[in-house]
Amino acid sequence: MKAVCWHGTHDVRVDTVPDPSILNPSDAIIKITSTAICGSDLHLYNGYIPTMKSGDILGHEFMGEVVEVGPNVKKLKIGDRVVVPFTISCGGCFFCKRDLWSLCDNTNPNSWMVEKMYGHSPSGIYGYSHLLGGYAGGQAEYARVPFADVGPMKVPDGLSDEQVLFLTDIFPTGYMAAENCDIEPGDTVAVWGCGPVGQFSIRSALMLGAERVIAIDCVPERLQLAQEGGAEIINFEEVDAGEALKEMTGGRGPDRCIEAVGLEAHGVDAMGLVDKVKQAVRLETGRPHALRQAIVACRKGGTVSIPGVYGGFVDSMPMGAVVNKALTLKSGQTHVHRYLHPLMERIQNGEIDPSFIITHRLNLEDAPHAYKIFKDKKDNCIKVVLKP
Repeated sequence: MKAVCWHGTHDVRVDTVPDPSILNPSDAIIKITSTAICGSDLHLYNGYIPTMKSGDILGHEFMGEVVEVGPNVKKLKIGDRVVVPFTISCGGCFFCKRDLWSLCDNTNPNSWMVEKMYGHSPSGIYGYSHLLGGYAGGQAEYARVPFADVGPMKVPDGLSDEQVLFLTDIFPTGYMAAENCDIEPGDTVAVWGCGPVGQFSIRSALMLGAERVIAIDCVPERLQLAQEGGAEIINFEEVDAGEALKEMTGGRGPDRCIEAVGLEAHGVDAMGLVDKVKQAVRLETGRPHALRQAIVACRKGGTVSIPGVYGGFVDSMPMGAVVNKALTLKSGQTHVHRYLHPLMERIQNGEIDPSFIITHRLNLEDAPHAYKIFKDKKDNCIKVVLKP
């Protein structure tokens, strides 16, 4: 089959690789009909996530048709159309039973690697380094899906791939980011980053009752899409975002802040330059400019929600602001399984059509070009869907 494979920093290729097969009796094989490039895939593309190996198959946002099932699979049959959560969960461990699916104890065979860094391991993830299991990803023609009775959700008739594809990751991720804010009536929510997760955070915050959402970015097409979704906007290259937020909130600051940027944040001040240098020489593994700004900007007693990806260590965090302003910080890989059914209902009820985010529809063979324009923010690229 054809698959998008990582071969080094800024080097992805479409290779011919062996078809996946049933390895465990609870596996299924999916023929992929739609797959997407996620913003977090760019961290792999840019070389910031360790333990990648040449030839690793990328991709964790995918859906398709069941073409084979293992003997222990009871809930799926050949021909079922399914979306597949990016986190792999067993369904039976301490964390899965408590609806904390991305913390599954049993799906990362390389948990010993992560334990050295974090103390404990999260779940395995498709196509996202050997640190998180070494699973083949879904930017391919076929994929093996472990624990097939636990993860995949059948797609109701009448819904297109583009309406439901993002239930695999970015829609639940943006929604959980907003839910973690504990939004109250009258709240102002500020969102750093208007990429795909930021866009879903904006719309989710409004669905959950925010009175105002303020979006912060510097890319015109992203800011425009945020504005179309109901947000007020700040271009941080034109004004100081922190000062603008003070002015827009009467000096108090946003009630809730969502940092949807992660480890490759761009700063326009001296600290941003220092972060870039430190990351380049591996003195820190992330550039937390947006996170620092969110913590400082948030009102006293507010909440900072962090869906942005961080893999290791960051420097110069304003912990004094966290403590002395009594802030609540919430984060985590998304518990996708928790949100599949309620968010599917919102789509069916017409509350949201997630396909609004798509700017490019390309063939799988176009993946190297797609990664480049997504990384470089060329051709107004916000979200790419690939068709195997």
